Amino acid sequence: MQFKKNIKNLSIGVYKVVYYNMKVIFAGKFIYFVVAALSIYAFLMGIYLMNPDTYLTEANVFWLLFIPGVLIVFYPTAFGIQNDFDYRMLEIIFGIPNYRYKVPLVRLLMIILITFVFLICVGEFTAVALTKIPVHTMVFQVIVPVLFFGCLNFALSTIIRDGNGTAVVVLILGILLWIGREMFQSAPSLDVFLNPFNMPQNANEAAWQLTVGNNRLYLSAGSIVAILLGLLNLQKREKFLR
Repeated sequence: MQFKKNIKNLSIGVYKVVYYNMKVIFAGKFIYFVVAALSIYAFLMGIYLMNPDTYLTEANVFWLLFIPGVLIVFYPTAFGIQNDFDYRMLEIIFGIPNYRYKVPLVRLLMIILITFVFLICVGEFTAVALTKIPVHTMVFQVIVPVLFFGCLNFALSTIIRDGNGTAVVVLILGILLWIGREMFQSAPSLDVFLNPFNMPQNANEAAWQLTVGNNRLYLSAGSIVAILLGLLNLQKREKFLR
């Protein structure tokens, strides 16, 4: 009986923590971002379906999932610190022992789980309603660059300390990386926007798989570095209590 009571109390506590942090990191606008991500997905899907000269391939589905996924992680990672400041929560967070590790990491974990569940749901719908795809492989390949941009947002937000400023910088950086993709033709492993399902016609399959593996490894390492940079910046509490 006591065990059940403890489980119930733990479940209630976890629910309250998740619910409260969701309110803060999404500023009470989570449903709007889900609707916006699904709208973008539907819009892109409509473009492919309405064009008689094209058909939906795995390479196309990658972008169908990638763009909404980036939208889901963009706001909470870029505006997280700004929302804490607006909610007057920075003073409380800075009063928690090891705040610089606990709160940001818990929130990043929540964002990862939310993004993963969203991509799985959209991927399963795509596989059932549109075209057969390896859902779990697709989601894994999509979520790695999505989280890279999310972690980059987090790191830059601890430097700029302003959500709008972070959004502008990341947007400009993303556009520059997309425009400059030709620079990575000789080293595709470094291409942030590498599509694993769009193998060049003259490429060797084994070499391509190695390239994709290296690319995902570099992006994962970049995500870890960005997280560590953000946590390091959060140690300088006087910069944020303004």
